[in-house]
Amino acid sequence: MHRKVTIDTSPPPARWMKDTLDRSAFHRTVTVLAARLPAAKAGFVLKAEAMKGLIVNLPKIRSVVVDTEFLGGDNKLVLLRVQHEADLNVDARSYLKSQNASLTTHNIELDYAYWNADDILHAILPEELLDGSPTGFSTVGHLAHMNLNDEYLPYKHIIGQVILDKNKRLRTVVNKLDSIDTQFRFFKMELLAGEPNYIVEHSESDCRFKFDFSQVYWNSRLHTEHARLVDMFQPDDLIADVFAGVGPFTLPAAKKGCAVLANDLNPESYKYLYINIKNNKVSDRARASCEDGRDFIRHAAARVAADPLPGYAGPSLSQSQRRAQSRQQSRRLNPSELPPRKRIAHFVMNLPDSAITFLDAFRGMLATTGLQALYDVMPMIHCHCFTRELEREAAERDIRHRVEERLGCTLSAENEVTVYLVRSVAPNKDMYCISFRLPRATAFGL
Repeated sequence: MHRKVTIDTSPPPARWMKDTLDRSAFHRTVTVLAARLPAAKAGFVLKAEAMKGLIVNLPKIRSVVVDTEFLGGDNKLVLLRVQHEADLNVDARSYLKSQNASLTTHNIELDYAYWNADDILHAILPEELLDGSPTGFSTVGHLAHMNLNDEYLPYKHIIGQVILDKNKRLRTVVNKLDSIDTQFRFFKMELLAGEPNYIVEHSESDCRFKFDFSQVYWNSRLHTEHARLVDMFQPDDLIADVFAGVGPFTLPAAKKGCAVLANDLNPESYKYLYINIKNNKVSDRARASCEDGRDFIRHAAARVAADPLPGYAGPSLSQSQRRAQSRQQSRRLNPSELPPRKRIAHFVMNLPDSAITFLDAFRGMLATTGLQALYDVMPMIHCHCFTRELEREAAERDIRHRVEERLGCTLSAENEVTVYLVRSVAPNKDMYCISFRLPRATAFGL
């Protein structure tokens, strides 16, 4: 009876490593059986039914190699997944004999470059830590952001170096620390491996972002939430982004055609928000500011009514479309020739830890006669928040109660309320977005 043979290609254990990674310790020689035969027959052997399951099938390893024993000849070696002739079944032996193949051995040399990050860390970490091998990370530009559990911290620099080695596009690996900046809400971090370069360039939603990851808030996991809200906007809408960060809502909305008032209190966020608006060529329809969110909400409507943003002139044209338009001698309307945008259609409040507490700033925001006449349709508010209520109905009650308390009125059917689960952020903590049409009673100070 044919016995099953397993070839060990795992890296050698190196559990003595802790502070410094020694790449030379990872080497293994794997000796396999090989069939020597003319090069013209190698392809047939690979496809033969009798050889099914017996050909070496290892990542990065060729199954057919040059016969180094007879370099001047026309032979190849087909590498087999067994180490001894006795391990071949009868059909395989018979087939190889029919092809005039001779059997020999071949050494496969595996080193540090062969194994992936999981393989290497499984060889280094203590056995009791192997179930949760910490190879997961988020990528922002050239930087990998890890969130290591406490039990892995003694090995943090080796872990960081392995992640860096095994992901060639990375240049920096950091670990999030427990502490966060209390005012601007970005995470403190420590360098694990690579360059201490935290200024990254990142692409999302056909937009290019540049920012200092160590000084601003950015979460790649919110990509779908950014897209979800932007999909709600019409190209001719005017958006007020209260806590804009470096522009994950602002830039895609502006690229869509929306006019945007973008604000953030963090001077570093404002700096890169301004740069990103310029780099993405939407300066004509996006304005950046750096002030407290409550002040921004109170004054945004009055400011844009007095100094409106240009009208929507249609979708952006590609270079070829502009050339075609020029040949047809047709002229696209300049935004300055269109009705300016004065009325805010949406407020985005993406500061889930505290955005609800800013809702009282909407009280009396449109109290003047001129603004009341302009806002025949009230703006939609999209307010992100956390809740520790894990049941959906209880979560909605909790969120609505806190929102209504700040607004000073009850939300009804005419406010078009929706409560959307964005993501779970911890075992007992979920992130939601509540969207509603701003009550007239709140905005007009009634």
